[in-house]
Amino acid sequence: MDLSIEIAGIRFKNPLLPAAGPLTGDDSKIEYIASLGVGGIVTKTISSKPAKVPRPCIVATRDYVINAELWSEYGPERWIDEFLPKIRDIKLPKIISIGYTREQIEWLIPGLEDFADAFEISTHYVGKDIAPIAEVVNVATKITKRPVFMKLSPHMPDPVEFARAVTDAGAAGVVAINSLGPVYHIESKVGRSPLGSKDGYGWISGPVIKPVALSIVRRIKQALDIPVIGVGGIKDADDVVDFLEVGASAVGMLSSALIFGKEQYKRIINGLEDALRRRGYSSVKDAIGNKLSKEEAKYEVRNPVIDMEKCTLCKLCEYVCPYFAIRVSDHVEVNSDACFGCGLCESRCPTGAISGVLV
Repeated sequence: MDLSIEIAGIRFKNPLLPAAGPLTGDDSKIEYIASLGVGGIVTKTISSKPAKVPRPCIVATRDYVINAELWSEYGPERWIDEFLPKIRDIKLPKIISIGYTREQIEWLIPGLEDFADAFEISTHYVGKDIAPIAEVVNVATKITKRPVFMKLSPHMPDPVEFARAVTDAGAAGVVAINSLGPVYHIESKVGRSPLGSKDGYGWISGPVIKPVALSIVRRIKQALDIPVIGVGGIKDADDVVDFLEVGASAVGMLSSALIFGKEQYKRIINGLEDALRRRGYSSVKDAIGNKLSKEEAKYEVRNPVIDMEKCTLCKLCEYVCPYFAIRVSDHVEVNSDACFGCGLCESRCPTGAISGVLV
């Protein structure tokens, strides 16, 4: 099966990339992530000076990561003189992530240009005003021949307006989304946030933000025919296909590798062909944009249908039903008059014994 994709004239052997972050924070880390089979490299975000990172800076559960990590703890000179020359021979496209203001971008690009196949520009700390962000794009595209992708932070009030403004200014595409926040995590052992950041705040990412990221990617792609790299909540091969179906040309993953281990990249790539086949696709390209058609709202009530061969009488459907429409004894009884057709029971059934509501 052909897993390759092409974005802005750059060919990636598969759509899974490491999102910018600590796992691509120097040459040795990049070399290891490359060895896991990813389709390309995205560096940790480089700015005009090293970040002063608070410690501790990362906490995680199985559902999310909260970080207070900032950008690269190494300055651009270290990247230009040491890290990037050492990864020249890695035969993968290299997207160099940089930030943040016009002045910083203007200063950074000339020194990084020779190492980059493309640039990702983070907008994480530049506010909600689109005009200066578009000006960053305008300046960047005048001083580099490499494609420029603008990374959307979810605090932007209108992601479609953001995507339109930056591509009108010359960006090749959009990376969506960055982590959300600020958020506050309480560690039960200490009764407060364990993060070393001011007041313990951080930024949340990982599986919990996937619905937000999917929504933003889909909204952009329904409105604009531009390349989008989807980031946010990917943990397995099925998640990759979900993002492809709503229009992403590639995906970036970081948090799930922090939760489940760095080998998660390899596991996802090894499972991608099977995930695509199960949904009827014969290549990555076939899946891209397959779930972009707009649909009208539906109001018909559909009652659940119970497959008693699959049902284990666990009673979860009865316990969770907000309309008190299901009773479980030695069989499952659905009160069609009380049933609202909400779909919760079908989505929560652990054995797939309920159907007929979610279509």
